[in-house]
Parts: sequence; structure tokens; C-alpha cells
Amino acid sequence: MLTQKLLTKITPLHGLRSMSTAKTSPAVATELYKTKNLINGEFVESSTSEWIDLHNPATNELVTRVPKSTPEEMQAAVDAAKAAFKTWSQTSVLSRQGVMFKFQHLIKENMAELSKNITLEQGKTLVDAEGDVIRGLQIVEHACSVTSLQMGETMPGVTKDMDTYSIRAPLGVCAGITPFNFPAMIPLWMFPLANVCGNTYVLKPSERDPGAAMMLAEMAMEAGLPKGVLNIIHGTHDSVNFICDNPDIKAISFVGSNQAGQHIYERGSKNGKRVQANMAAKNHGVVLPDANKENTLNQLVGAAFGAAGQRCMALSVAVMVGEARNWIPELVERAKKLNVTAGDQPGADLGPVISPQSKARIERLIQSGVDEGAELSLDGRNIAVPGYENGNFVGPTIINKVTPDMECYREEIFGPVLNVVEADTMDEAIQILNDNPYGNGCAVFTNSGAAARKFTNEVDVGQIGVNVPIPVPLPMFSFTGSRGSFLGDSNFYGKAGLNFYSQWKTVTTLWKEEDAKTATAEVAMPRMQ
Repeated sequence: MLTQKLLTKITPLHGLRSMSTAKTSPAVATELYKTKNLINGEFVESSTSEWIDLHNPATNELVTRVPKSTPEEMQAAVDAAKAAFKTWSQTSVLSRQGVMFKFQHLIKENMAELSKNITLEQGKTLVDAEGDVIRGLQIVEHACSVTSLQMGETMPGVTKDMDTYSIRAPLGVCAGITPFNFPAMIPLWMFPLANVCGNTYVLKPSERDPGAAMMLAEMAMEAGLPKGVLNIIHGTHDSVNFICDNPDIKAISFVGSNQAGQHIYERGSKNGKRVQANMAAKNHGVVLPDANKENTLNQLVGAAFGAAGQRCMALSVAVMVGEARNWIPELVERAKKLNVTAGDQPGADLGPVISPQSKARIERLIQSGVDEGAELSLDGRNIAVPGYENGNFVGPTIINKVTPDMECYREEIFGPVLNVVEADTMDEAIQILNDNPYGNGCAVFTNSGAAARKFTNEVDVGQIGVNVPIPVPLPMFSFTGSRGSFLGDSNFYGKAGLNFYSQWKTVTTLWKEEDAKTATAEVAMPRMQ
């Protein structure tokens, strides 16, 4: 459970009170539920006149109001981070590691509260929300191994009396811009690794569900993160452009849409910043006729419709090779059995999508497939969810006989929609994947080692699963999306993430042997402090 200190602060901020209070008095709710900025270790209410109403996706009731932080507030956050860098960057690696040990412990203790907040603001099921937190927690746990990860390189005696060594040094103030679909995991991809490397941070969480990031920030400070090391601002376009343009910010991490990612990469890079940008995806699952039928169908359903399809690694296209196309009716029957309801309800398999606008876009893309000649094998539009008639629900949808020229194939739908494409051979399936501009992830389902090897060698995609539908690597590796799904030189977390948040500094020293002098012996045990 959250400590009383955290409960006292977080509950009014993020709507963890019962929603009945908000229903009873909307005017009071507007006053009570305001998300704050985090600047120099203090949660402070914004002085802005522009607020974004955040609604529960299952009910569309008001949860909180998110500020568009003012330019003065955003600059104050950067100033606090810049000032904190002077001391934090000189803090011992053991002290920074100690903060991460405490931080991961607090995340585990508060897993239930974090999951409830994610379900309230984002809509995903409680089980899926817990998975959101756990996958982020794994990054924090990996950051605890910084004493090994941050080791440099040494070569003594490069020439007479001369030694050379390289160290990993922090960059300074870094910034992160996160999407709505993983309110805990994506922030945890960013600031823990940056902070443990000695950097300070300005985070702009999604304005659609910032609560989890705010809770995590408070836990990080409870774990010992000093004032100013982590700051949080809010907003939309203006806050993004502020981050891209501010000269004191040295690096930007972004996860989100292609349009935003390309803008941030170009604008940030022009201003001399490091940028890593994970963007859109169209992930294919290739099903060969020799695959384990039961397992494959279950995997396709889970990967396509889990989290209401709002994952950058969701399997949104099934490529049925040869006789595997005969499995489509059984795929439809399995999808029909999924329970669509509010994420906090027992037995929920998928919850609502994030907003009415998202729902409308998803439904438009479904209709575009029908209009262009595809076959709607399962239609999740107009689904009725008793007790949640005002929610943003779209049921599992399967569009069959899709071709790559259709809009529903070209666009990332980001909803519970599975496109089914047919191919006669594995070579044709591989060509379909490689012709697609995105390279985030893909999977092949087969019992043939030779087929799996051919597939992994020939597809031009950054993350590949063999009988694994969502091959997101654990943090000892890196998230290696490629082609149209990624911009930058260093990927997220793992060794690549460490490289992104640090820079090499190489020192060459000359101490002539003849200058050595005898000193008084020191007999006490070296304390290494």
C-alpha cells in the first residue's frame, strides 16, 4: 500500500477518490481534481488558464484536469534540473544505485495503487495495468546494476609512462515525452536510466493519463532522489516545442505517433540534441500451416486484442500462409468470446479505447476496409457494454481478405482490429512484411526450425518472435524497432539506452617514472569513499 504521506498527496491530485464524489458535484470535482507540476521537488499547481479535462475512458466522467504548463513553469523545471545536475552528477554511483534499489521496492509496494490509477485514466484492465507497471519495474531493476553497466575502459602503457582510460559521463539535463498507452512503463524506460547515469530529467507525460508518472515521481523522491533531479511538466504542442528548443536540454526520448516523432526528431536534432524516437508500427504475425494450431490462434487473439489493441507491439496483421487460411473461422470464434467491459470489472479481457476521438477514428478505418472490398468477419462497432453506455468501447474486429493497398492496412489503427492477409508461400509473406514501411516487430508461428531460421534471416524488422507474438525484449537487451518505426542512433534501454544517456570521456595521462618519489607508508585499510 501507499504510505500515508503518498496517499495524502496523490489522492486529491489524481482522482483515486471514489468517482461518486465527482458525480455528485462536478463543480467541486473541477476544483479538487487538478494535476500539478513537479518543479524542484515540489508539487505545485499551475497558474495556467488552459486546462485539459481528463475523462475515465469507460464512463467519460471527469477524473482530473491537466494543465498546459506556462512557459515560466517549464523554464523553472529546466532551471531546477540544471542546478541539480551540478551535485547529482558528482554523487557517487553507489548512492545513485541505492536510490534505485529503494525505488524498485516502493514500486512493488504500490503496485495495486498504480494499476488502479492506470485503469482509471487509461482504461486498460487491471491485469494489463499491472503488466504495464511490471515491465517498467524491470527497467528500474536493471538500472540497479549500474555499477557494472557504467564501467569504462582502460589501457595502461599505451606508450612509455602513458596510460589511457575512458569513462561514461552524464550528459546534463535530459527530457522525455511519453504516450498514453503505457503510462507507467514508458516513463520508466526513460528517467530511471537517465538519473542513475547521473543526468537530471524533465518529463512530459501524456496529458491523457499523467497520474502514474506523477505517482512514480513521488516514489522516486521518497526513495531519495534529490530535489530537481526529476521534474514534470504538462501540455501538448507548446510543451513539446519548448523541450525541442530549450538550449539546456541535451537529449530527448520520445515514444508516440509518427507525425509527432518526426517533428521532435527533426526539431530537436536541428537544435543539436540527441533524440531517440519510437514511433508507429504495423506488426505482422505470419502463420505457417505447420504451426501448433491451438496455441497460435490463442496467441493471435491475445496479441491483437489485448489492451484494446493500443500497443505499439500489438499484432495488427495476421498473414495466413497456404492452408492456414482455413483457420480464420476458428480465429473469429475465439475473438467473439472475449469479455469487453470496464477495466476494473472481474473477468475483463479488454477495456475501452482512450477517447471518443480514437473510437471514431478506429471505426472509420474499419469502414474504409469494407468500402475497399475487404470482408468484415467480426464487427466490434456498436458494441453494447451494460452499465457503461457512455464508454469508448470497440469490440474485437477482424477484417479478412485485406490487401496492402487498403487504408486499413497502411494506417496504424491502434485499436482492437486484426487485419487478415493471405499468402500462398512464406516467401510471399516475407515480401509483404518487407514492403511495409514499419519495422517495430513481427512474429512467425511454425514448428519448423528451418522455416523459422529463414524467416528471422530475411525479414527486415527490428524485433522478431518465433512462436512469440509480442517479442518485446527484457531490459538486458534493447528495444530495437527499426526502419519507419524508429528515428535516432541509440534505442531504448539495455546497452543502447545506457549509450544514449551517457557520453564517453577519454583521458590520457603521462607520469614519468623518474619523477616518482618515496612517500610515507599508509598502513590503514583504504576506505574507498
